[in-house]
Amino acid sequence: MKINTALILCAGYGKRLNPITLDKPKPLLELNNVTMLEKCIRLIKGLGIKKILINSFYLKDHFPKFFKDNNFDVDIEIIEDGKEILDTGGGILNLIKHSNEDDFIVFNPDTVWTKEYFNEINKMEELYFSEQLKNILLLVNNNLSFDKNLKGDFKLENNLITKELDKNYIYIGCQIISKKLFKNETSEKFSISKIWDKLIDTKDLHGYESKQNFYHLTNLEIFKKLKDL
Repeated sequence: MKINTALILCAGYGKRLNPITLDKPKPLLELNNVTMLEKCIRLIKGLGIKKILINSFYLKDHFPKFFKDNNFDVDIEIIEDGKEILDTGGGILNLIKHSNEDDFIVFNPDTVWTKEYFNEINKMEELYFSEQLKNILLLVNNNLSFDKNLKGDFKLENNLITKELDKNYIYIGCQIISKKLFKNETSEKFSISKIWDKLIDTKDLHGYESKQNFYHLTNLEIFKKLKDL
């Protein structure tokens, strides 16, 4: 079994990076002359995935031009959120409606994705299929985060995610998820944490621990520090 389609979430406003995101969407900001979105696409291509679906809303006209100017030699389709932004869960649901696949890998282009993640993501995928999981998140211990203000979201033990007191793991913006989880979803606009919380309640949300240093475009201050690295 293998993931054939990746989703990249590109609809957000990027308000914490104002004013630079007032006229450019966050995924198209550059570090070392390479956009965050291109770093993400390079990783996806390296994983052998041939199809990418991208959602857009804020400054959506920038994306067709970006892909026209850059040939990534991979099948990329842009799907707009519509009249209103759909949040993370709604955005994913809208994207998977345009695919016949059952399982998807989802990326946030806020993270600085590099080839060092290949091995971990491949192992996460193996675990997802071998254990017939519904959802698995790539997490990192918060002591590996470049942004020391980021707090942990979850507790991770034996690849099982909980929300107990010592939450020292951060979700770093990559997950594998089954279309089946959205089967009974009636809302168009909702956060993906709604699905995660349901899975946590049934002890069914899983995680894979990354050992990479975690770099993330949290805000303007962090962006400026990353540019100086």
